[in-house]
Amino acid sequence: MRLTRRSAILAGLALAACGTPEDLTEPPKSPIGDFALGHNIVVGSTARPIPPSRVATAEEWETALRAAIAERFDRYEGTRLYNLGVSVDAYALAIPGVPVVLKPRSVVVISATIWDDAMGIKVNATPAQLTVLEPGSGKTFIGSGITQTKEEQMANLSFAAARAIERWMRANIEWFAPDGPRQVVLPPPGGSATDA
Repeated sequence: MRLTRRSAILAGLALAACGTPEDLTEPPKSPIGDFALGHNIVVGSTARPIPPSRVATAEEWETALRAAIAERFDRYEGTRLYNLGVSVDAYALAIPGVPVVLKPRSVVVISATIWDDAMGIKVNATPAQLTVLEPGSGKTFIGSGITQTKEEQMANLSFAAARAIERWMRANIEWFAPDGPRQVVLPPPGGSATDA
């Protein structure tokens, strides 16, 4: 049987490695600069399912992702508030009955933007797009659509998405220095730009 291009992509994604959930009950091992979570904004109306997929509503994605983001980032106790905005771009929630040979794993694609709350500016000018696989486990070994409910798949993906956002933030930890990012002030016509 010949796989379609979309099926091949999903099958390839399903083979990618993904870590297991770590304990979130303890404080983080190190801060992310001076970061503390302000507004936790998730937009699910932009989500598009990638067939074959179970269908989730915007509200379901918003609820699941907000909970996972709060669980991970409420642990940080910096003195500067940063607002996190996440939109769900696309997803595939593995369906039951897919041949075991494919072992499909669920996936979600999100875009993330961070704002410095006090300065009212974006920290990253362009949203970061992250592709996140459902964490591997004994339950997903034969395909998560067979062994997991839609709600379990979404909870797993939301956990992994929040962790991916954290890793992206740590890779750009200079954004969260105690003195914060420098805001570029646009000049009047004929003038020159300055930093505030």
